[in-house]
Amino acid sequence: MPTQIHSTAIVSAKAQLADSVIVEPYAIIEDDVTIDEGTYIGPHTLIANGARIGKNCKIHNGAVVSTAPQDLSYKNEPTTFELGDNSTIREFCTLNRGTEKQHKKSVVGSNCLLMAYTHVAHDCIIGNNVIIANSVQMAGHVTIHDFAIIGGLTAIHQFVTIGAYTMIGGHFRIPKDIPPYIMAGGWPVSFERLNIIGLKRRGFTQEAIDSLNDAYRVLYLSNLNVTQGVEKIKSTMKITPEVQHVLDFISNAKRGIITARRSSGE
Repeated sequence: MPTQIHSTAIVSAKAQLADSVIVEPYAIIEDDVTIDEGTYIGPHTLIANGARIGKNCKIHNGAVVSTAPQDLSYKNEPTTFELGDNSTIREFCTLNRGTEKQHKKSVVGSNCLLMAYTHVAHDCIIGNNVIIANSVQMAGHVTIHDFAIIGGLTAIHQFVTIGAYTMIGGHFRIPKDIPPYIMAGGWPVSFERLNIIGLKRRGFTQEAIDSLNDAYRVLYLSNLNVTQGVEKIKSTMKITPEVQHVLDFISNAKRGIITARRSSGE
């Protein structure tokens, strides 16, 4: 199917649009833009310089993709925003490109869903199969690993990393790193439990789930600090690949990890 561009859209002759791209009324596509085949560009969208958009994506009404970082040190250097294949960007999302001081790009992976009013700031790296609910606001340099789910109205502090297969409740502030495979919520946001249902749906074995449960009991429910908990896991447990991933995540955590909730009597 040939590319279809509505007569009211403004598309630069320098932009590279593959076959079967659809551009709806009043969309604007700037010069330094690449859009792969089968992607839908909705009405009143802005696809700015530096956009690299994959196949079969859907970018809905009013979304703004690859605009300049909201960073006072940015001096219009050429950087990019990358969107993988089969991802959906809903209404009025704002997705900024990267800066020279870190990745020189921002990335949203493949098979992702970003719901309305999500903000992805400069140098954020979002993996594949991630779901981000309405009005999630992330600062710069955030990393979100594969298969994470972020509840609506959540604010994510700069440089925070959110692990794979996590599920985070809505309307929270995330000031610290959140390890993989867990559910997090409450105020302040804290470890709730292992994301067992999510892991089963993604095909994790019972052995893997049991080993993760044991590791997180040591880490969060044994009254040990993080360093002591890690040492106890290493010295007393069989280290499955999933548990090793948790240990690697903790060793690389730049902002420290969230804690477990304590009752008022503790």
